[in-house]
Amino acid sequence: MPNAFNFSASPFDCLNPDEQRLVRNSVDVAYFRAGTPILEVGSAPTHLFVIIKGYVTQLDGEEVIGSYGPDDCFDGRGLVAGRVSHRFVASEEVVAYQLAHQAVNELIASNATFGALLFSDLSNKLSTLAQRQGSHELHSLTMARVDEAFVRPAPTVEADTDIVTVVRRFQAEKTSNVLVRDSRSDPPRLGIFTATALQRAVLDGRPLDQLAVGELASYQLVTVRPGDLLGDAMALMLRSRVHRVVVAEGGEVRGILEALDLFSFLGNHSHLITVQIEQARDLAGLEQAAAQINRMIGLLSRGGTRVGLIARLVQQLNLRLFERAWDMLAPPELVANSCLFVMGSEGRGEQLLKTDQDNALVLRDGYVPPADLQALCERFSAALSRFGYPECPGHIMLSNPDWRGSVSEFSQRARDWLLVPDGDKLMKLAIFMDAHAVCGDAHLLTRVQEQVQALSLDNEAMLSRFASALDAFGESSNGWLHRLFSLGEDDRQLNLKKEGIFPLVHGVRSLALAHRITETSTSGRITALVATGALSADTATELTDSLQVFMGLKLKAGLAEIDLKRPVTGAVDFAQLSALDRDLLKDSLSVVKRFKVQLRHRFRLDALS
Repeated sequence: MPNAFNFSASPFDCLNPDEQRLVRNSVDVAYFRAGTPILEVGSAPTHLFVIIKGYVTQLDGEEVIGSYGPDDCFDGRGLVAGRVSHRFVASEEVVAYQLAHQAVNELIASNATFGALLFSDLSNKLSTLAQRQGSHELHSLTMARVDEAFVRPAPTVEADTDIVTVVRRFQAEKTSNVLVRDSRSDPPRLGIFTATALQRAVLDGRPLDQLAVGELASYQLVTVRPGDLLGDAMALMLRSRVHRVVVAEGGEVRGILEALDLFSFLGNHSHLITVQIEQARDLAGLEQAAAQINRMIGLLSRGGTRVGLIARLVQQLNLRLFERAWDMLAPPELVANSCLFVMGSEGRGEQLLKTDQDNALVLRDGYVPPADLQALCERFSAALSRFGYPECPGHIMLSNPDWRGSVSEFSQRARDWLLVPDGDKLMKLAIFMDAHAVCGDAHLLTRVQEQVQALSLDNEAMLSRFASALDAFGESSNGWLHRLFSLGEDDRQLNLKKEGIFPLVHGVRSLALAHRITETSTSGRITALVATGALSADTATELTDSLQVFMGLKLKAGLAEIDLKRPVTGAVDFAQLSALDRDLLKDSLSVVKRFKVQLRHRFRLDALS
């Protein structure tokens, strides 16, 4: 038996040494010429195949439904069922391990994770992965550096400063401690005075405006370096019984790491960015907070946090960031008589890395906006651009007058989008359907949304035109299933938005419009569609899980592009995917393919000219 079996590939990466030994003792190597059938429908399989070299095509009749490459294994489900349900053919010369049926049975019996990853459907695979990743998340976070957490500024006062002045600094700078510089000592020393020490100041008995802070400061500072590990900083706090440490390097103080911020970082990075957003005094402060969002996403992703949770955290941070920016720019009267809202993936709560701006402004009927409204909106769009959110190439932004208007004006535009069979207008309608209020009077947006729902009532022709955008990007998921491991293919880049995310999201959106569902998130719409009977529970689970797979793979690819200082494209090079990710991708593309067939029947898309 060769010693080169790849135990780093799923599902074999979860085996212990004894289980790995069983595999080594139970495999042979098989060779198949190009075009050779490896498994035929109805046959009783005797081995699990693990490809070493070459590619295998899975066929349902004449239709290609799957492809397998190096480190992929097949046909686990047929092995369990005792009968092969599809045909497997060598696309080219194939060399593969053959793992005996009995050994597979023993591995399943001893290792539940192995069995779940090998044979389960998409939902169970993702559930198993989540359990495995969760156990590593806290460990990964404690291995982060101190300067990756929220290090607060360190206000500094002279030792002869009185306590009343120090308390005013506490209030003005929203802090509970200051560093105390004692320049008169030999050598000069640095201490810290905290809100807790105020008790001693009050009990001292002297007037607080005559009591110098240097007399009550602690000069036994506990320090860490910016490059130290957070886990070590946490252990140091616990060992020293302190609630904060000074971050310093080379004699230069960088700031204060609070215990609350450290534990919040380990539990929920978004809390720290929220604090920065709330404490920002100007757009520059908000820009600093916005710069932390991608870092947070990267840390959470590498730590194994579920992509759905990351997306929800990002949505809440973005909404608060946009709200504060608008409040800084717009006069209070404008805010009170309008509703700023976001659309697209931001509105659905499915945006991860920063993408194009999609926002608009609806005004109260009869309200006369300020004369410089255009300039205000342009400053807002420019601010978001500085925050890292590029301007929309299609100019779907409130700086574009077409995306501003009163309730009546927006309702008329929506009517035009609904009733005129124009592809551009139907796409505007699709974008608007994901609208989510950011700030101002949310009822103004609700009134326009209600108009859209009323106009779409029983208009099957319009619904069919709307749903037909499923094929807006031309390529089908079935085409990508066929091409996934095609030979001689130069372009191995898969645009997940076009091939997976958009048809899934728009299909669900079309069903939501047909059933007058007001939810804006895809998962919320799916849940509501199950409640109305428009989707089966099994289909709903498959769609939800597939969306998570697409978002997760897109996020990994985007973070890799950021690391390489390349533009974020959303494209995935499936030649670089792990065997498990390829498997999940194929399963998810198959779900999209089946869903599109269902939608074509529901909306009678084949009848459209």
